[in-house]
Amino acid sequence: MAEYQAPLKDMHFVLKDVFETEKLWSELPGLAGAVDMDTADAIMEEAAKIAGEVVGPLNREADEQGSRWNEGEVTAPDGFKEAYATFCEGGWNGLGGNPEYGGMGMPKTLTAHVEEMLQGASISFGLAPMLTAGACLSIDAHASDELKDKYLPNMYSGQWAGAMDLTEPHAGTDLGIIRSSAKENGDGSYTINGNKIFITWGEHDMAENIIHLVLARLPDAPKGPKGISLFLVPKLMVNDDGSLGERNGVSCGSIEKKMGIKGSATCVMNFDDAKGWLVGEPNQGLACMFTMMNYERLVVGIQGLGAAERSWQSAIEYARERLQSRSPNGAVAPEKAADPIIVHPDVRRMLLTMRAYTEGSRALNHYTAMWLDKSKFAEGEEKKQGAAMMALLTPVTKAFVTDKALDCTVLGQQVFGGHGYLREWGQEQLVRDVRICQIYEGTNGVQAMDLMGRKVAANGGQFVELFAEDIKEFIAGCDDNMSEFVPALESALAGLQESTQWVLDKAGDDPAMIGSSAYDYLHQFGHVAHAYMWARMAKAAMAKQGSDEYYDGKLAVARFFYSRLLPQANTHKENIRAGSEPVMSLAAELF
Repeated sequence: MAEYQAPLKDMHFVLKDVFETEKLWSELPGLAGAVDMDTADAIMEEAAKIAGEVVGPLNREADEQGSRWNEGEVTAPDGFKEAYATFCEGGWNGLGGNPEYGGMGMPKTLTAHVEEMLQGASISFGLAPMLTAGACLSIDAHASDELKDKYLPNMYSGQWAGAMDLTEPHAGTDLGIIRSSAKENGDGSYTINGNKIFITWGEHDMAENIIHLVLARLPDAPKGPKGISLFLVPKLMVNDDGSLGERNGVSCGSIEKKMGIKGSATCVMNFDDAKGWLVGEPNQGLACMFTMMNYERLVVGIQGLGAAERSWQSAIEYARERLQSRSPNGAVAPEKAADPIIVHPDVRRMLLTMRAYTEGSRALNHYTAMWLDKSKFAEGEEKKQGAAMMALLTPVTKAFVTDKALDCTVLGQQVFGGHGYLREWGQEQLVRDVRICQIYEGTNGVQAMDLMGRKVAANGGQFVELFAEDIKEFIAGCDDNMSEFVPALESALAGLQESTQWVLDKAGDDPAMIGSSAYDYLHQFGHVAHAYMWARMAKAAMAKQGSDEYYDGKLAVARFFYSRLLPQANTHKENIRAGSEPVMSLAAELF
């Protein structure tokens, strides 16, 4: 298996040529000159070294060994603790954190690429800083100044880690039926009791303390999701002077045996008279937690991208070296027993599909990060537009990207043939690891319904029109050189707008319309979004054509996407127009 190498050249192309990100940074008032391209280059170069040289080499052995549980204590795979220390010593844990508490305050348009490197090197390892960064976001956005002062500096430094405790054995997607309880103690603290499952890195030995954000109910809370509060519950109590005290009533009952991401500990966590502190207002826990959840959803999309990229790197290396049969156009390597398999049309189809979705997803993740930065650092209408676009794009970058990432890892495995089924080549691990990305942080079906229901139907398609206007503005700036892409992009966008209006028109009379259309709408939207990204990349590549064959490759992949993959958008459009009856008409007992 090829050793992971961060795709720095492609990242720089997206940052500099496609989106001219340095200009964005200079124009956002809230960034105030915090970063320029020289700084970004230095950060990315160093991150690439850590991903490729420190984390990446641990990935396969971590999968073989797994995290280990012994009487409530969890030991990370060999090498993880040392790699985590190296990662934290470099300040990476606080890269996007609030500078008031020791973070570096970098924009998402930079941190997203660093996150991709880490997740591409090892999803199991990358989950630890991912969960800590998400917990820090919720604490910074909603906790009291006292809690921020007490916990954020050590979490940004990596000395303490973070975990998110939502799911219970009987309550997954429907958090409104959780049973964990919280009782006020009269001194500002609360006593927390309950059991949580599927808690990623809920217990481990890489950090000296773990700060849990726990959803629980107060005694007189309203039923359902409106009665949930969020509490900060440390594994070890923190004394007034910042030193660590006694063990809190927090314990790990077991760790799950899983299909993939075996290097990470997925914990059953027990809270037995644990002491915690309220984050945000009573009964507003879901709103506070979703600050973290929305961040995690974006990074889950990045996890999928990282796995797809690593699968691509291995597949292309193998395809260039593996000798099997002769090219249909005549021998390419007549001095050898056979030609490398990259000459065969079906292998090329698989490799091009992988590359088209992977590089399209990298651009889409950056595009979404751009709107997130505007929602955070801009002012006035631009800030509002950023928030709307981020809301619209989050389920797409989580769900569509991870759906296609699984497809790409399967294709990468297929390129290897029988060898792809063997553990030694690493491709089967990527298939297993990336599969969870379609499930956790809200399944992809839930993401599709969130897109169709909350982000489209709930506002009458206004967010979609913002997206459409952005594409139209881009098209208006294109010249005749883009004539092979612009008409197809215009047609694909018109098809998406037609689907949007069709569902809006039908949903009022058909309660099942949104749910039955959601998957196809997500995938139609995802293909249109990728078409937009490939058009932007094609335009940037044309401006550089002749200076480097890399740009010729970009244009060739753009043409492949438009001719062989974008037509799938029409299939999803036709599925939507079939309505809900084919989905809903079969009686349950006849399944």
